[in-house]
Formats: sequence, structure tokens, C-alpha cells
Amino acid sequence: MTGKTLRADARRNQETLLDAAAAVFVSQGVEAPIRAIATEAGVGTATIYRHFPTRADLIVAVYRHQVEALAARGPELTGPDVTPHQALGRWLHEFVDFVITKHGLPAVLQSADPCYDPLHEYFVGRLEPVCAELLRAAEDSGEINPGQDPYELMRAVGSLCAGSGTTRTYDARHLVGLLVAGLGK
Repeated sequence: MTGKTLRADARRNQETLLDAAAAVFVSQGVEAPIRAIATEAGVGTATIYRHFPTRADLIVAVYRHQVEALAARGPELTGPDVTPHQALGRWLHEFVDFVITKHGLPAVLQSADPCYDPLHEYFVGRLEPVCAELLRAAEDSGEINPGQDPYELMRAVGSLCAGSGTTRTYDARHLVGLLVAGLGK
């Protein structure tokens, strides 16, 4: 994505394209054919290349788009009918979904292409404060033990997700549910 501000309709079109690319990446991995993404988005391949001249540009944009969506979800999950501990658990389950749907992304992120270098820092910079705020609210309400480290919690969830897809009986969401329950008093 470029740094310039887009019109509302152009922003919606780009979000549709990014959502389509994300869906194709989930089902086929980040090396999926651009034509599959174009078909999913209902556009031609030239439209994708006009917005994202390289596959790396598209991957980075999809990743950032999904990080932003997950960051926005934290405050959306809180409310009068949801305890802070429940909001934290719901957000961590969405975090699980985010992590386990990144087929092929770890290999790309570890490639020699320097365009991917800032993504991990971006991910942590955007999501750690959201996790910290949810943890703080759950601590302030007395629902969880104080002193939980948001980065450590996110790493734990990421580690639990590492086994996803290896066997049909491995359920990262269930394990993260146990982790969240273990935070409680």
C-alpha cells in the first residue's frame, strides 16, 4: 500500500482486494497464483499489479491489513455484557485464528528479502499494546492474577499455535482456552 490517503471507495476496493488475497493465502498459501486472488476479488490481475507491483508488496499489505483488523478488535470486544477476562479470551482466540492461517508466511518472513524485515516489529508494536490493555482491564477487575506480560502471553499463544495442522486431534484454540482460564484467580 502506498502512503497516500485513498478516497473512501478506493479504500473499500483495496480492502476487498486484501480480504480476497488473505482468503486465498489461507487456502493456498502465500505463493498462490495472482489469478486466484483476482478471481476471489472479482477483478483482473492488472488491478492487483496496479496496487501491488510485486508479490512481496501484496503479502506485506495483507499482513498489515490483518494486523490492523486484529488491533481494532480489542476495544470492540469489550462492553457491558462482556467481562474483561472474557474480552481477553475472545481476542486471544482471534489472535489464534490470525496466527494459524499464515500458511507459508514464516518461510517468506525468513527469506533474504529485506521488505519483510519490519513486519515482526510492526506486528508486536501494534498488537502488544492491545493485549496489554485487555490484560490490564482483566487485572483491574480482579479476574486474573496481576503481573502478566503481554508479549510473553502472545509468544505462549504463538507457541501453542505452532502445532496446528500437524495432527487432526491438535486444537490450538482449546489449548489457548486452557491458558486463558489459567490466568484467572
